[in-house]
Amino acid sequence: MSEQMAHSIQATNLADILERVLDKGIVIAGDIQIRIADIELLTIKIRLLVASVDKAIQMGINWWQSDPYLSSKARKAELVRENKMLKERLGRLEEGVKAK
Repeated sequence: MSEQMAHSIQATNLADILERVLDKGIVIAGDIQIRIADIELLTIKIRLLVASVDKAIQMGINWWQSDPYLSSKARKAELVRENKMLKERLGRLEEGVKAK
């Protein structure tokens, strides 16, 4: 089998594997603990989920939709909230100035 043919087959297999992983999802989990004389100093819990956006939404995972750094809709909602808060604060400050 020629090198080009082998490379083509490997790329196809890799694409199939990636498509399957994204379609089904895969979870990688692990814990790291540092102990000295049975005293726990540090615990790190690692959880990694690799899946397509559609699969993540099916599983109820959609945190990126409410993250203002990743979603323009969430950013707009945050700006509206911030604007309202600032207007209320300005109103209280103006009332304080009028009362003096």
